[in-house]
Amino acid sequence: MESQLQREVIRTQVLVLGGGAGGVGAAIAAAREGAQTMIVDRQGFLGGNMTIGLPLLAFLDAQGRQVTRGLPQEIVDRLTLLGGSFGHRECPLHNSTTVIDPSLMKIVIFEKIKQYGVQPLLHCEIIGTNVEDGELKSVLLKGKGREIEVFADVFIDATGDGDVAYMAGASFEKGQYANGETQPPTLMFTVGGFDLERFMDFLGEHPEELRHGSSMKIRPGYTAEFLRASENHVFVGLKNTVSRLRQEGKCPISRDTIIYINLPREGYIALNCIRILNFDGTKVEELSRGEIESHLQILPLIDMLREHIPGFEHIYLSSIAPFLGIRETRRIIGKQMIREEAAVNGIIPDDTIALGSYIIDIHSGSGDSTVIRSLAGPYGITYGATIAKDVKRLMLSGRCISVDPVVFGSSRVMPTCMAVGEGVGIGAALAVKQQIPPEDVDVRIIRQKLREHGAILSLEDVGEASGTTSL
Repeated sequence: MESQLQREVIRTQVLVLGGGAGGVGAAIAAAREGAQTMIVDRQGFLGGNMTIGLPLLAFLDAQGRQVTRGLPQEIVDRLTLLGGSFGHRECPLHNSTTVIDPSLMKIVIFEKIKQYGVQPLLHCEIIGTNVEDGELKSVLLKGKGREIEVFADVFIDATGDGDVAYMAGASFEKGQYANGETQPPTLMFTVGGFDLERFMDFLGEHPEELRHGSSMKIRPGYTAEFLRASENHVFVGLKNTVSRLRQEGKCPISRDTIIYINLPREGYIALNCIRILNFDGTKVEELSRGEIESHLQILPLIDMLREHIPGFEHIYLSSIAPFLGIRETRRIIGKQMIREEAAVNGIIPDDTIALGSYIIDIHSGSGDSTVIRSLAGPYGITYGATIAKDVKRLMLSGRCISVDPVVFGSSRVMPTCMAVGEGVGIGAALAVKQQIPPEDVDVRIIRQKLREHGAILSLEDVGEASGTTSL
């Protein structure tokens, strides 16, 4: 019997593959510039890790200055209007926290893509690429018994894992230079019934539960009083309790702290605690293992928290994220690469399209520790780091852009990914309009357009924007 699989061919000007923060930013910006834009995702919604309970980190830098604005700020402004965010708040550990309602985030993103005319193609897997003489011609998708070949003028890989670039033969790196380890994934889940005041009382009586090991050097001020002062907070701690419970065989997770995100719904928190070690998120076998192991850790972890931590006595499982939150897989080699020295020294080149400022945050891929290094100020992410080095017409957005493994620990956060995507989308639209390769677009025009939409690209811009939108 012959296969019933149907092959269709469609065309667009800009094809964005992956609907997380980097993909959403790129698609909206490209469409806003007038390019016919399509965005593809395997889920039935857009937003990726922005929809699983994680906070948006480091809109502000270590000095409390806003360094990310533009489209990411537009999204947060809409969420705040809907009661789905408290805005930005300085944080001694994360530079700043912006907690969000994950369900409202899905709605806001759909609003935005309709507003700007992005065509979504959801429930589709990327299954192949067509490359001729080093030039990407089309991408093959599959969904609901159909094969769809999409031709485009410019392709943007925003898959997070660099899947399109990998299939097209692009060179890439994966993991830390020293040992090849990739940061472990987590499965986010949400609980209700959390008694915030009781937990804050406990922290006030046990301030040692907010101290961190030598690998987590943070600025002063991360105290129970700081956390109690605002619902807009992320908790990282309980190191002593977790260590004791692990020694007693009562802790089901392979990490040394508990992390929760206080959601904009009273009594609800999102838990970022599960850690799957020695994991490779580019293999379906590993993804399958990770999903199963993660789910089976949830109920024992809830039981542990109920039994041992004041404020958690009456928590109950509310929701589980629909996919693993992947921290790290491939980083595609671009025309340029952002390296550790540039980030640590706050280098902001003239071809910068977004600023990064989040701490360098590297979770051990084989143990329970996390290494954190603060950055004094922002650094520049350049346009050349978003263009694949050896596949023509292929751009990069989100966490798979061209950075070294140390910078990746900072650049992977969602506001930065979306800000990069905004610049990438403008570059792609200009390439289409001018009928030139993306690398030939004048970056000065991209930067001008970014600034018109409120983006921050330099310390001078930071000074002008400082304090205008943080809450």
